Amino acid sequence: MTEKVPAISRQQVCPRDGTKGKPVELVTLKSLLIGAALERLDAQITYKFCPSSNCSVVYFSHTGQTFTTEDLKVPVFQKDFGEQVLTCYCFDWSRQRLGAEIEQTGTSTALSAITAHIKAKRCGCEVNNPQGSCCLGNVRAVIEQSKRGLT
Repeated sequence: MTEKVPAISRQQVCPRDGTKGKPVELVTLKSLLIGAALERLDAQITYKFCPSSNCSVVYFSHTGQTFTTEDLKVPVFQKDFGEQVLTCYCFDWSRQRLGAEIEQTGTSTALSAITAHIKAKRCGCEVNNPQGSCCLGNVRAVIEQSKRGLT
């Protein structure tokens, strides 16, 4: 016997892998979808970001519509483990750049630099970052991982 998932729950989880989605503003999709995908966008419904690294779906809606990594103009940090993929989309901090700085100096200036830019109102996470929100958690995780790699 299969258990039915309540409709409200289905609206909150990725239809491909069941990961709970995070709300994302329409402006994020409008900024980052390629033209062909943008033509399929329904501006009257809300979308969620799928943070799962095991899933190619980036955005999904309660109607079942999805946009995958192929539909975006940029690689998605959570879904692409390449060294050149940006961790901070506003100020060009990639895994490679973070790791190189840590390897050379034993530390990273990224968090303080990005925080200063945020305070100066220079960031544009909602239009640059596929997750539609601040990258500091991702940057912090990459820094910690890079530091562990040195020990």
